[in-house]
Amino acid sequence: MGMTDLDLSALWVSLQLATTTVIVLLLIGTPLAWWLAHTRSRIRPIIEALVALPIVLPPTVLGFYLLITLGPYGPFGRFADLSLAFTFTGLVIASVFYSMPFVIQPLQGAFEAVGKAPLEAAWSLRASKLDAFLTVVSPIALRGYISAIVLGFAHTIGEFGVVLMVGGSIPGQTRVLSTTIFEHVEAMEYGQAHTIAAVLLIFSFLVLLAVYVVNRRFPIHVS
Repeated sequence: MGMTDLDLSALWVSLQLATTTVIVLLLIGTPLAWWLAHTRSRIRPIIEALVALPIVLPPTVLGFYLLITLGPYGPFGRFADLSLAFTFTGLVIASVFYSMPFVIQPLQGAFEAVGKAPLEAAWSLRASKLDAFLTVVSPIALRGYISAIVLGFAHTIGEFGVVLMVGGSIPGQTRVLSTTIFEHVEAMEYGQAHTIAAVLLIFSFLVLLAVYVVNRRFPIHVS
């Protein structure tokens, strides 16, 4: 059985959510990952633990606290007089928190492997810090960026507990593939659930395969 119009709408929302989340995480995660890779601050273990927390924290727990925070009576709602619960923007915020370790940790590992030597060499040639990072460090750390993008995208596509808590399942707005499977199963529409689940299963396998291939073919070399 093929996908219905509602299923295709959920696919589109899922792709939009994953793409937006990865872009946001790259913007905020790159400087944070660089800092974690090279800082000697005593608070580094605390920040690393906070970044990794979504890996071990039940999604419904994270989703519950984000729902309270983003809701009309939470800190954000009271301060901004705006509720982001059950909106696409709220989903993006929740996804950023939930997928954070899958983007920041690969970047941190890549930056640790690169070290500071290439950057310092570029500085000695009078390159600006930003130019040196973009033209020297980033190409060397390409493997880390590819892994971060692929894993962050795939992890966001597969979200369930967090998106259900924060976004609900509003067709065309917050209904994503993972919640669509749940709703098909609840309605005993196993054929449609199987179609979507099979797509996600194949997608997840291909994602992991791509990460392993990238790690083998594009090792980090530091000159």
